[in-house]
Amino acid sequence: MSMGISEEVYDFGAKILTELKPRFDEIDQVAEINQLKVLGAMQKNTVSEACLLGTTGYGYNDLGRDTLEAVYADTFHTEDALVRPQITCGTHALALALMSNLRPGDELLSPVGKPYDTLEEVIGIRPSKGSLAEYGVSYRQVDLLPDGAFDYENIRKAINEKTRLVTIQRSKGYQTRPTLSVDRIGQLISFVKSIKPEVICMVDNCYGEFVETKEPSDVGADMIVGSLIKNPGGGLAPIGGYIAGRKECVENAAYRLTSPGLGKEVGASLGILPQFYQGFFLAPTVTASALKAAIFAANIYERLGFPVIPNGTESRHDIIQAVTFGKPEGVIAFCEGIQAAAPVDSHVTPEPWDMPGYDAKVIMAAGAFVSGSSIELSADGPIKEPYAVYFQGGLTWPHAKYGILRSLQSLKAKGLVVL
Repeated sequence: MSMGISEEVYDFGAKILTELKPRFDEIDQVAEINQLKVLGAMQKNTVSEACLLGTTGYGYNDLGRDTLEAVYADTFHTEDALVRPQITCGTHALALALMSNLRPGDELLSPVGKPYDTLEEVIGIRPSKGSLAEYGVSYRQVDLLPDGAFDYENIRKAINEKTRLVTIQRSKGYQTRPTLSVDRIGQLISFVKSIKPEVICMVDNCYGEFVETKEPSDVGADMIVGSLIKNPGGGLAPIGGYIAGRKECVENAAYRLTSPGLGKEVGASLGILPQFYQGFFLAPTVTASALKAAIFAANIYERLGFPVIPNGTESRHDIIQAVTFGKPEGVIAFCEGIQAAAPVDSHVTPEPWDMPGYDAKVIMAAGAFVSGSSIELSADGPIKEPYAVYFQGGLTWPHAKYGILRSLQSLKAKGLVVL
C-alpha cells in the first residue's frame, strides 16, 4: 500500500534512516529517564482513581486538580505549579505569568532577541488593548549576536533599577536562530542574577519539555511556562497551560487567573483530568517520537540542499525543525504534504490566512484530534522572508515518518525538489 508515496521517495528516506539509529537510541534513553521522573512524581503524590473524577462549579477541594499540580511541581523540581484548563493556550499562559508578576513602572527585558509573534501584542511592541505597555510596563530587548551567542555586554547595560522580570524564549519561534539548551539558559540566568539577584527569570518552555533530562527550572529559572496542547499534554490534553516555579510567582499567577482572594482555591477541572494525567504520563515518549521526526526531516531536507535549523547532526533542545525554502511555494507545498498525511481532515488543502496575533499571512497544516495541537503532526510558517516552514510533532514515530515523506512527495510533485 503506497499511501501516496512513490518508491523513489520511500527509498530516499530509508537510506537516511539507516544512519540515524544511534541518534534514535539516545532519544529513547532520554525518554526512559523522563518517563521514570513523571512516574515517580505520580507515585510520590499518591495519584488515585479519585483524582480522575473532577469537579464542577467553583471547584473547591478539587483533589485531582491539586494533586496534578503537585505532580507537575515535583516533575519540574519547583515549589508550586498552576495547571488549568482555564489557561487557554501557551500565549495566555505567558501573558498570565507576565501580567501577574509585573507592576506599573517595572521593566521587562528579553535578552534573547524578539519574542514569539503573539507576545508582541501582549508586551505592546505592537499596540494592542490590554497590553503590558498600556499598564505602564516598559520593555527592553537585547538581540543575540550574529553567531547566536548572548550579548553579555549589552545585557549588563540593559539591566537597570526598573528591571523586574527577564523573559527567555527557549524555542526559536518564527526565527532561524538556534534553540537554547537548558545549560545555555542556566548560564544566562546565572549571569543575570549576578547583576541583579532579585530579578525574576521566566522561561517560555514551549516545545522544550522532556527533550532533555532536565528543565530550565533545574538551572535557576523562577518560572517555566508552557501549553498542554504541546509536549506535556502528550496529545491527549484538549486545552490548558501550566506555570511552574517559585511559590510566590505561581500564587501571583493564580490570583490573576481567577480573582484576588480566590487564587488556586477555585477553578473546576470539568471532567478532563484523565486526559491531563494520562497525557502527562505519555508525554516523554510522545516527545521522543516528535524528536525523531524533527531529526529525520532535518536530514532529508539538508541532503536536498535546503538550509535547516537545527542541522542534521547537532544536539536538540526542542521539537521544532525549521526548513528554509526561500520561496512561498516551498512552504505551501510542504504544508500540503503534512496535511495530506493527517488522520483528521486529510482531504483539506491548507491556505495562508490572516491569523490573529501575526503580522503576515500564516499557513498551518494540522489535521489533529485536538484543534491546533502542535505536539501532533503539524507544520506552519509565515508567508514572508525567508520563507521558512516550522515542522513539529508526531504522536507516534511511524505516523511522523509518513508525514515527512508525504511532504517530500508534495514538493517533488510540484517540481520543487529533485531526488
